[in-house]
Amino acid sequence: MTKPFYAEPILNSPYEVPTRHHALSESGEPLNHPPIEGRRRSKYVAPVPKSRKVKADGKKQASLDLDQARDGGSRYNPTPIINEIRGHIATWRSIPNPNDWGVTPVTQRLLQHWRSDTFSGPRPFYCQVEAVETAIWLAEVARKNKQYAHIFRHLEEANHDANPEIFRLALKLATGAGKTTVMAMLIAWQAINAARQPNSSLFSRGFLIVAPGITIKDRLRVLKPSDGNSYYRSRELVPQDMMPDLNKAKIEIVNYHVFQRRKAHELNAVGLRLMKGWKDEPIEELETEGQMLQRACGDLLQMKNVVVINDEAHHCYRERPGSHDEDELKGEEKDEAKENNEAARLWISGIEALKRKVGVRAVYDLSATPFFLRGSGYEEGTLFPWVVSDFSLVDAIECGIVKLPRVPVSDNAVNAATPVYRNLWDHIGKKMPKKGRASPAISIR
Repeated sequence: MTKPFYAEPILNSPYEVPTRHHALSESGEPLNHPPIEGRRRSKYVAPVPKSRKVKADGKKQASLDLDQARDGGSRYNPTPIINEIRGHIATWRSIPNPNDWGVTPVTQRLLQHWRSDTFSGPRPFYCQVEAVETAIWLAEVARKNKQYAHIFRHLEEANHDANPEIFRLALKLATGAGKTTVMAMLIAWQAINAARQPNSSLFSRGFLIVAPGITIKDRLRVLKPSDGNSYYRSRELVPQDMMPDLNKAKIEIVNYHVFQRRKAHELNAVGLRLMKGWKDEPIEELETEGQMLQRACGDLLQMKNVVVINDEAHHCYRERPGSHDEDELKGEEKDEAKENNEAARLWISGIEALKRKVGVRAVYDLSATPFFLRGSGYEEGTLFPWVVSDFSLVDAIECGIVKLPRVPVSDNAVNAATPVYRNLWDHIGKKMPKKGRASPAISIR
């Protein structure tokens, strides 16, 4: 019998708050149960299989322990805060009079526009609007109300552990749910407010968009109002009369690799000796931090307190101080962890340098998988503790936003709790031929 999840995966409209969800097991597997009324709560499910090996010395990988007493476990789980914020926003969203929302007139107008159904094409998905609403509610509503002070204490403590120099908020959206649209909405909200309230401490006209690679960077060109395929126009994200204010924004889109300090000058051995002079004085061979920022950020350095938006932000973190996780790994796992940490260190160091130079108003992380990677010093797959909004892959499937993934597997291929291919080497390693082993003698008759 086909499970309900596979027989009827879509339960909700992509434009309205989800009202039903499929039952899942503790490990996230669909159950043979009828759909459940109400929206699924955000819940932590480890995206990596648990190790079956226990080290003799009993050491465990370090994990964030904020709210340990409240959650009753050693692994930090931010989903209680995510669910609490989601509930507050639902109450706030239901307030009928826009004048009682506690936001600026610009924000009020944008929210009414995004929530409406007057678009000539597809309007923003509910999950996209909710992600932006979360950022808005935290910045304009909750910050002014003492009853939400514990939420900011939670976020400040979480950031202090892993991002001591910057304050980050992460918005988790499934792959295919439209993170680029959310970025455009965040930029519109910040930039138009900043243009109309230039002295406000909440908003900025300067934006640094950081991507993990060239392909993604090129795709993000639509975030510039001047681009021919700008989302603000092509997707009608901004009312036409607000476009002049949006055009005042300065937006730089870069790969995180630009934060790598380059050689200050290209000199051969003779030129280098001439530069050192007869006193053989050392010269700076790498560009300074300021020169790197000028090259990477351009006109943004003329502004104060810019907003940083990280795309695929799971590549950006600072590894846990004093961690030796990388030393305990071997072979390809160690190489992978080293590469992850070097990339993450470079990315976050660039943002920290920008803050020292011109200030950073806010950092918004967007990712489908905002988890710590192997070797970070935190348990692999641990959700970033500064995640404030969550729309998972299963949620996106149930809303018809993304297709149900299908993996062809023979019915008799899985005879254990964990598929063999997930830990393939454990099953075949000892059977593989060793390097240098002599081949059996062959007789010719």
